[in-house]
Amino acid sequence: MPIYNKLVRDRIPEIIEANGKSFTTRILDENEYHSELRKKMHEELKEYDATDSNEDALEELADLLELIHAATAVHGSDFNQLEAIRQMKAKQRGGFDERIFLIEVEDD
Repeated sequence: MPIYNKLVRDRIPEIIEANGKSFTTRILDENEYHSELRKKMHEELKEYDATDSNEDALEELADLLELIHAATAVHGSDFNQLEAIRQMKAKQRGGFDERIFLIEVEDD
């Protein structure tokens, strides 16, 4: 039996059971949950980095977005507040649309 020891989406146990397989799960405490969300984000980012098609990339970005929603709640907020912060930072510092790659800055 494979051992995964990782955070999974809420319906995964239901899907495993529907396939006639047995499994073991446990509910994480708040600190474990936060830690596992971070690990899962790294896992999904690596999967995004390894994609070869737009379709696969969008699938992985959707996974990352789901994790961002979950992490936002862990930090006592919601996606609307997160989006407001994103918009404020974009207004103050810009986005990434212009593809600017900073090479160096002269030091005084």
